[in-house]
Amino acid sequence: MKKILLIQTAYTGDVVLATPVVEKLHQFFPAAKIDFCLRKGNQDLLKGHPFINDVLVFDKKNHKLKNLFSLLFKIRKKRYDLVVNMHRFASSGLLTGFSGASEKIGFSSNPLSFLFTKKIKHEIGSGKHEVKRNLELIEHLTDTILCRPKLYPSAEDRKFIDDLQITAPYICIAPTSVWFTKQWPQEQWIALIQLIPASISIYLIGGPTDFDSCETILKISASANCKNLAGQLSYLQSAALMEQASMNYVNDSAPMHFASAMNAPVTVIYCSTVPSFGFGPLSDRFRIIETKEFLACRPCGLHGYKACPQIHYRCAQTIKASSVYENLIF
Repeated sequence: MKKILLIQTAYTGDVVLATPVVEKLHQFFPAAKIDFCLRKGNQDLLKGHPFINDVLVFDKKNHKLKNLFSLLFKIRKKRYDLVVNMHRFASSGLLTGFSGASEKIGFSSNPLSFLFTKKIKHEIGSGKHEVKRNLELIEHLTDTILCRPKLYPSAEDRKFIDDLQITAPYICIAPTSVWFTKQWPQEQWIALIQLIPASISIYLIGGPTDFDSCETILKISASANCKNLAGQLSYLQSAALMEQASMNYVNDSAPMHFASAMNAPVTVIYCSTVPSFGFGPLSDRFRIIETKEFLACRPCGLHGYKACPQIHYRCAQTIKASSVYENLIF
């Protein structure tokens, strides 16, 4: 096995959950060159990764079809021995099926899985973690031992956040999500911040698009010990900051997976989604917070929605800041 391509062109958290496959393949094939194909915007996650030879970027937003076939041409030219596809949609199925690799592995739910040489069933709702599902794709080549996701912040990434770590203890809060129904309401984040003692520094983290939401939370909370870092840190800098935090408060979203990859303590608030989907935290120290109210409408979907289908949004509204604060650990 000389050349391997891994494909995961979904969201940021999905790429993090694919990193155990990198670790496992490197363990069993240390001389192999491992490349990783992901969507544009996620490439910084794997910057400086010690076991990844090259990162192929798929721009899905601009001229998607043209970029897809350009990427396919590049993949075929590289002549991979093995392609492992962790994405379950047609675009990645096309890249895998026509890659020219002698071994092509993916999930049977991919609409082009008939082009693969090996396919594995992807079961959601069984309680099996996504990391386990991904690793099952290569069990016949490696072993059945589970391993945690892993990110590799550089020395420069760690130096960038040095000043933020001088004051201890501190906590990180990632209050946003791509999906509205995965987000604990702003007023509850504000209430949580107001419960936290002034001796604890609070860092609000997220991407550039999260800045305004974090700024609103910061201003209304009127907390002197809170700082909005949304858009100021890279993915790996955020992960490094979370690693040394006394606690990280997150939604069911990518920062939860950053915590898993850094084995950082984390409290995850689940609103419309549920841990049994298999995307939960893998840190040694974690807490899961959910509504205690029975809701026939929950879970309403795998990823959530832009608005609550039932309008009431009780899966989030019934989780109070006081119950989340009880899980602050030092």
